[in-house]
Amino acid sequence: MLRYIVKRLLMAVFILWSVATIAFALTFLSGDPATLMIGDHWTAEQIASFREQMGYDRPFLVQYGDYLAGLPRGDFGVSVRQQVPVMDLIVQRFPATLELTAAALFLIILISIPIGILSAVKRNTLADRIAMSGALFAQSVPTFWLGIMLILVFGVWLRWLPVSGNGSFAHLILPALTLATFSTARIARLVRSSMLDVLGQDYIRTARAKGLSNWRIYYVHALRNALIPVLTMLGIEIGSLLGGALITETVFAWPGIGRLTLQAIQARDLPLVQGVITFGALIFVLVNLLVDLSYSVIDPRIRHE
Repeated sequence: MLRYIVKRLLMAVFILWSVATIAFALTFLSGDPATLMIGDHWTAEQIASFREQMGYDRPFLVQYGDYLAGLPRGDFGVSVRQQVPVMDLIVQRFPATLELTAAALFLIILISIPIGILSAVKRNTLADRIAMSGALFAQSVPTFWLGIMLILVFGVWLRWLPVSGNGSFAHLILPALTLATFSTARIARLVRSSMLDVLGQDYIRTARAKGLSNWRIYYVHALRNALIPVLTMLGIEIGSLLGGALITETVFAWPGIGRLTLQAIQARDLPLVQGVITFGALIFVLVNLLVDLSYSVIDPRIRHE
């Protein structure tokens, strides 16, 4: 187990280094980063002064080394537009993204797992067809369109819920629904597929022959073993959501990491773009590492040596 943990940690470090390197290299792929950030309407002297101020006049490898050296300390540089350390901006926005992710994850688990189990148990029945048709439709609907429709119906026509910003539980409902819809449909279909595979195993037939109740068979024996692929997908979903739900946060003006990312791109704030990309990768890697380590808890047959 210790060997597995060390191996996964080393892999996580390699992935983070790769993402940070790519994010840093992208700064220079479009030409002079100083000109890219401040525009070409400045004089040559002003651009040269800005380039020196940001350190872009130094050799590439020196800049790269300084950038990597600052990452373990959480030093992503300073935002060009806001003149605030990038890490301070991320820390300021992350709680809003965490709140939205928690609400969406609650809805995903609450809805997708029961629907997936029901569809598997009632395979090829009307209930199964309705549930899977609904899941397919939910996966097909663009997130931005769904968000706009929810705003139009519940915010404009019915005036039941606020449509932008945060600060109360009511502000959280529409963004959480929008963010959870696609993932709920995908997880529900995965639960159904995994449950059908498990329900065909010999030990399930043995449990039926022993006279165990359907509830015990489905929820104690089948579901636990069907959760491995579901847990993997949930880890990917959580990592992605915590990294910033850009579309949802933009539609609902939710002040999280996703909206911060879009604002950084629009403002051509390269240090901030690099920071949010690297931070998102860090969250994604940590969440999936925890998911991998939890496999042996859910399924005792799995032991990492």
